Amino acid sequence: MDFSIWALVVGALLITMVLAGSLLKRLPVSPAMLYLAVGFALGTAGWGLMTPNPRQMSGLLEPVAEIAVLISLFSVGLKLGLPLASPQWRLPLRLAFVSMALTVGLIAAVGFFLIGLPLGAAVLLGGILAPTDPVLASDVQVDEPGDRDRLRFSLTGEGGLNDGVAFPFVFLGLGLLGVHDLGAAGWRWLAIDVLWGLAGGLGIGALFGTMIGKLVVYLRTHHWQAVGLEEFLAIGLVALTYGVAQLAHALGFLAVFAAGLALQRVNQDSRSQAAPKDGPAGLQGKAAHLAVATHPDLAGAYMGQAVRGFNEQLERIAELVIVLVVGAMLSYTRVDWGTIGFVLLLLVVLRPLSVWIGLSGASVSGDQRLLISWFGIRGIGSIYYLMFALNHGLVGPLADEAITLTLTTVGVSIVVHGISVTPLMTRYARRTLGRSRR
Repeated sequence: MDFSIWALVVGALLITMVLAGSLLKRLPVSPAMLYLAVGFALGTAGWGLMTPNPRQMSGLLEPVAEIAVLISLFSVGLKLGLPLASPQWRLPLRLAFVSMALTVGLIAAVGFFLIGLPLGAAVLLGGILAPTDPVLASDVQVDEPGDRDRLRFSLTGEGGLNDGVAFPFVFLGLGLLGVHDLGAAGWRWLAIDVLWGLAGGLGIGALFGTMIGKLVVYLRTHHWQAVGLEEFLAIGLVALTYGVAQLAHALGFLAVFAAGLALQRVNQDSRSQAAPKDGPAGLQGKAAHLAVATHPDLAGAYMGQAVRGFNEQLERIAELVIVLVVGAMLSYTRVDWGTIGFVLLLLVVLRPLSVWIGLSGASVSGDQRLLISWFGIRGIGSIYYLMFALNHGLVGPLADEAITLTLTTVGVSIVVHGISVTPLMTRYARRTLGRSRR
């Protein structure tokens, strides 16, 4: 598509979101649904202005989706204000490890026994579709670090963790297809892709997030240096952490999420949890911002607030671009009753089943368990893993099947979850408020 057309479409959508954003929040319509519909209309099934063939565009779409996921994972980390020692972390950890592994296994079983895929392709499909999406799930996530709601916190933590946890399963599927080295009896996969990937990713992210965060706060509070350019700090920390983790053969997605968490913990060390907009009395404009940014009690909170705000704006722009392209790519799928059956089975049976098993014995209410089971939103993370697989050896009919199942699942998820999120979360908020008043 010509750049001028791109500019017109993106510009019109951005302005539309500004003008109609508040209205959309009250309606059973999500921004992603709008982007998906516009993308489909611009694709070959509509006006034919966008023709992003997944096979031909995978080399470009992989890094674009990768950047979108990285921005979102860092943003998710910045939103989670509870220390890792908090018992509330048990739910997202169980969802991200136990429930996600179960989802991969269930999808692989369906792919192998019902669809007839080879074992490697079935496992790969599980790795692509099992992770929930941190980008499109913003309406069910925590809005700020002080949010302690168990439902929102669990879905946010799950979305931040399982995009990284899915990578070993993707590697396993590619290895079983013969295009990734698993090592003798799978030792390399277990030692490098799983154990070191998880531990190294979390450790590298925690190290860089803590180190950079404390360095910036120290320079601001002791020397009045390193003030401003929070945009550079956000992008720089994401890029640095991801680059080091990837070069060290650790899981870069987990590293970026951990960096966001660590930076948030640096902010929590500040004795004030929120930076006043106007600064100390008597100061205005740049002087007020400088005074807040360098104040020993406010510097950490001010830095976190600025970085989080910038990152959330990037996240919204990335969502627009990727979902627009996904909408246009839907015309390259082959939708039949088998595909629809698979998608419904995943969303209505496999996801809820894995959640209920993973949260067995956990102290969550019935409402929370049902909503966690339902809001397993598939999106940009799955698109990234699909493009990664296409660029790393997935070819032929297996590639066509993966493209159809992935794009259809993402499209259906965006629509059904987008329609249901506003009424369900509104009802949940009312019931929660009613219980708190008793």
